[in-house]
Formats: sequence, C-alpha cells, structure tokens
Amino acid sequence: MATEIYRDAWGIPHLRAGSAAGLAHAQGLVTARDRAWQLEVERHRARGTSASFLGESALAWDRFARRAGLDDTARRCFEHLERQDPETAAWVTAYVDGVNAGLAEGADAAPEFTRTRLAPGRWEPWTPLGVWLATHILFAGFPAKLWREHVVSHLGADAVGLFATDGPGTSGSNGWLVGGERTVTGQALIAGDPHRWIEDPGVYQQIRLSCPEFDVVGLAVPGVPGIAHFGHTGTVAWAITNAMADYQDLYRERLRRTGAGVEALDPDGVWRRAVRHTETVEVAGEEPVEVEVIETGRGPVVIGGPEGLDGGTTEPDLPPVAVSLRYPPRVTGDLGFGALLPLLRARRVADVDRAFDRWAEPVNVVQAADTEGGVLHRVAGRVPLRAEANRLRLVPAWEPGHEWRGWHETPRAGLTDGVAVMANQRGPAEPLGVEFAPPHRHDRIAALLAGKERWSAADMPAVHTDTHLASATTLLNHLKSLDDLTPEAAALRDRLLGWNRRMDAGSADAALYAAVRSAVVRHLAAHPAFTALATPPAYPEVFLPWLALVPRVGFALEHLLAAEELYGIDRPAAVRAAVEEVAARPPAGVWGDTHRLAPWRALEPEQPYDEPGLSGDHDCVLCTSGVPGLTDRAARGPAARYVWDLARREDSGWVIPLGASGVPGSPHHRDQLPLWLAGDLVPVVTDWTLLKKETDV
Repeated sequence: MATEIYRDAWGIPHLRAGSAAGLAHAQGLVTARDRAWQLEVERHRARGTSASFLGESALAWDRFARRAGLDDTARRCFEHLERQDPETAAWVTAYVDGVNAGLAEGADAAPEFTRTRLAPGRWEPWTPLGVWLATHILFAGFPAKLWREHVVSHLGADAVGLFATDGPGTSGSNGWLVGGERTVTGQALIAGDPHRWIEDPGVYQQIRLSCPEFDVVGLAVPGVPGIAHFGHTGTVAWAITNAMADYQDLYRERLRRTGAGVEALDPDGVWRRAVRHTETVEVAGEEPVEVEVIETGRGPVVIGGPEGLDGGTTEPDLPPVAVSLRYPPRVTGDLGFGALLPLLRARRVADVDRAFDRWAEPVNVVQAADTEGGVLHRVAGRVPLRAEANRLRLVPAWEPGHEWRGWHETPRAGLTDGVAVMANQRGPAEPLGVEFAPPHRHDRIAALLAGKERWSAADMPAVHTDTHLASATTLLNHLKSLDDLTPEAAALRDRLLGWNRRMDAGSADAALYAAVRSAVVRHLAAHPAFTALATPPAYPEVFLPWLALVPRVGFALEHLLAAEELYGIDRPAAVRAAVEEVAARPPAGVWGDTHRLAPWRALEPEQPYDEPGLSGDHDCVLCTSGVPGLTDRAARGPAARYVWDLARREDSGWVIPLGASGVPGSPHHRDQLPLWLAGDLVPVVTDWTLLKKETDV
C-alpha cells in the first residue's frame, strides 16, 4: 500500500504505511517537514557543532559533547545494534532516510535557517541515537555529585542531606495508573505529565503510526523513530516517569603528559596510556576553538586535564586532578533502541514488560495496563552495581574498589487500592537512587484519587492541574511564631496564614507567599555560613547550574528551615527580615504576573511572544518551576499531558504546551497553548474518515 499522511484538526500527523520500515520513513519525513529547525539543532548538539551557527553561547555545550564523546558513543551503539538487532538498525535507517528526504522542504519553511545562514545537513544512521543521548546525558543529574563534593569540602558530610531535593538540573514527571476496579468503564486509565524544560518546538511530538503490524498513538521524541515513553496501541498502553536513579559515575583522575601522549594512574598503581586527540569547534563570528579529548579506562575526561582543573587543581599539595565520566552506553555500546519496535508491536502488558527488559537509559518507572486487566508497575533501565561511594560523590580512579560489577535487578511494585502513583518520590526505584523528589506531588495525587471511588478519562485534567502547595507548610510554620512585627508585616503574616495554599495564577496571596519565600532564600544564601559555597570550583560552564547556591537553597528550603540546627544561622531572623522586606514593598499584582512561561529556544524569535502567566509551582501537581530567590519565570513544567483510556482509545486525550508545528507563524505552532493553560486535552482521533489526507508518499 502507499504510505499516507493524514492530519487532524490540530495538525497532528497520522501516518499509514504497508510496513514498519515504510512507516519509519514516513515518520522521519513528516518530522523533518514539521520540525526541520529543531531536528538540525539537535543533530548539531549531538555532534558538538551547534556553536558553528548559534555562536559563542553554544560553545560550552559543544565542548562537553566533544569531551564526553556523544557522537562517537552514538556511532558505537548503532554498530552494536547492527550486529545484535539488524531489523531495528534497518528501521532506524529508514527513519533517517525519511528525515533526509524531508529536510530541504522543512528548512525552506523555517525562517531560522535563513537567519543563521545554516544549510540543512545530512543525517547519519546513528544520528537518532546521538539525539537521544544528548537529550538524556544530563537527565540523571550526575553534576549533583560535583555539588555534593563542593558542600562536603566546605561544610562537611552532614550538610549533604540538607540540600538533597529535586534540584535545579533534574527533570521529573507525574504518572498514575487507576485499575479497572476504580474506573467507570471497568478498564484501566493511565494519566500523567512529564516535567522537562519547556522548549519551542516542544520535546514531544504527538503522532499516530499505523501499519499492518500495529496502530499506535503516542508522544515521540523528534529525531527518534517510534514512540518510546508514552503510547497506546489500542489494547495496551504505557507511560513513564523519571526513576531518579543514579547510573553515572564521576572519577577523579590523575593524568600526566609523556612524549607519547597522556597517561592515567590506574587502581593497580600503573600509569597507562589514555586515548587522546584534539578536535576543532567552529564558532560563528569567533575564532575556532581547540578541544582536547581524553579517555581513560573509566571513561571520557569531562573536566580538566593533565594540568588539573581549568582554574588549577583544587588540591594544591597533590598532583593535578581531572574528572572522567562513566556512563552505561559508553561502557556497553547499547542505548536500548532494541526496545522501540517491540513496544510498537505490544498487545498486552507482558509484551510491554519484555520490551522494557531491553531498555537502557534514562532509567524510568514504567506503568502499563491492557484491556484484559493486566497491569505493570516496574523500573526499567541499566544501573551499575558498584561501591556506595560512587553513588554519592567523586571517587579516586587510582584507588581500587570503585569498578562496576554488573547491573542491578530492576525493582517491581504493584497497585494499592487499585491505584499506583509515581512522582519521582522514593518508591520502587529507591534502591537505585540517592536523591528523590519530595513526597508532596505523590501524596497530593494519591489523596485526590482516594477522594473518588470511580474515575473516568474526563476526570483526569482536574488532577493534572491541581495547585495545592503542601511544601509551603514549613515556611508558614515559621511565620506563626513571629511577633514584634511592624503593623504592615503583621498584616502580611496574618494574610499568609489564612491563605488557601493554592498557587493559582490569579492569586494575590500566592504572589505574596512567593515573594516572601524568595526573600527568605536570598537571606539564607547571603549568610556568611554559606559564603564558601557561593563560589564554585573551576568547572566547565555546562555544570554551573548544579553548583549555583541560590537555586540550591531555593529548592532545599524545606530542609534548611526544618533542620534542628543550621550552622548557627538565625532562621527566625531571616524569615522576619524577609517578611518585613516584602511588607515594605509588596508585589502589586497576582502570581501569574511574574510566574510566566519562559520556553527555551535555540534562537530567540524576531518577534518576541507575550508569554502567559501560569498557575502551579515546583511542588504542586501542576509543576511549573521557577527558581525561588532568583526568578519566578517558569522554564520547566509539563512538556505534555496525556490520559490513556483502555476502554475506548478515542476517549483518550493529550496536549503539548505549544503545537504540532515547529514553524513560527504556522497555524499549528502555538494553537494548543490555550488548552494547555486551561488544563484541557486534545481528543485522540482514531477514525481515519475524520482526518484530512495531506499526501501519499
């Protein structure tokens, strides 16, 4: 049969082909037409060449991508796929062929190519693997180990727990499964929303893929074939949340230069030759930059070199130290793409389970249900067995005992009272991680679901958009004990103590609470006890978000305020000063005036958008994250929402923050934004006669 491209009223592509390979080609083609600029940005980021057209602002990432060997790792993983799973390798190649067939047409429609003078390039068979790797290499937050090292060196090991929370560099998700015994139809529901950086175009692409073998709707990652994270085949559906597992290690390396190159000191006390070469990074408008790429027996060196850190060694009495990164795909040559075709072909929960046995990274909690009553709640991914010290901080490469010794078994869990909820809290993945999200989102979702005996798909958006902020309790408890305030500050205190704790965009009380919270964060961060933490070590720029003191204090505020003692800091005085400060200059408007959407764009638009105000906050179910103490603008939030109905797939719904098209000015570039803001969903269409045929391929 001919390959056919249809669209629904929202521009969402529905593709139909005679084979899985033909469908992959069509998926690549339509993605290139809709999102050529996004695809090329991601290809260049995976190769470490984005500064060649984005300029100096992209150089820090390109340096990291080169030093970490992202493109080389993707190539190795594709070669492994060719050997172990030639069918999947050919399927990925068909997708790449489709991308290459559609890029020129897509680039003609995207004004960014003209603005940056970028010509669309050529995708290689391993490029989708590079896109996946570049998207997720920082997902597990290994730079948090740099922060812990920094904290321990200045405040001691006991301080690490004070700052342990869902930090500024991580991304999470909400996800819940309601079994058939708790639904109006007798069939399961799966719902949730992945929390990521809100990007323009978005990180998720709504799509339908249909051929004689399968017919699947779901959220694809542009640049990657198939539907990895969230899908519904008609008889089984699945979704994921971030397991918050720790599966990447950082090693302090002792390196030295020799006449032959660079050597690294190994755990057996022997200096061994490291792999070394130099690469040139082109920078638009600037001189090219040379990057030295070194790899030891542990992994690529991502910080420093034989001469130590960029600003000199942090240990003046010891030899210079660099830092290498060990991450599973670099070790195994397997990125888990072997799971993608089996997921599309899944008919029952058991099929989804077997598919996720082949998953590698990122490590996720999977929830699935089928029309026969089967349910699944498990962790999927590859986490190495190694010493506890590896999980917590940097470990010395020259000492024995820090090697990897195989892989963890992935835990499984069940339903409680017909429900399973995951929101990055300590759950089935606890043995695999170090830091998890606070329990607030999980507890709130569980409480909402417990409040009703039977649920329908139409009920779920009320859960998605809940704005109750349980984490406000600790700060509000401090307010209760304040006395001897000025009349203005006392009135502010009393008003906040009577607040309903909902972070609604139209709430003036929410704006007041956020202002007080930010002021408390700034007062704590400015205290002399934390002065040493304010200046991070001389690490590359790409790691600095994990090392910034104000965000760390902001996201750990509950711990810092509730701790029995905090390095002599007078916390009531800090809260008092914050309340007086805000009372003297209160915010004039409501929460949505400052808590506004701030999507990430590789290139700012020529005509800036007046981005809307948002409800929600970091610890709300409606997780729209600013950075307390720094900015109320929200760069992170629900990158999609979905409800999968196992009774009738056409009763399912989905939405993304902007729209299906990545082309500015397109009718479908931002047409879903009003629905996303309101908590509404786009209906999933399954009847081909209700779709508009675009073309045959």
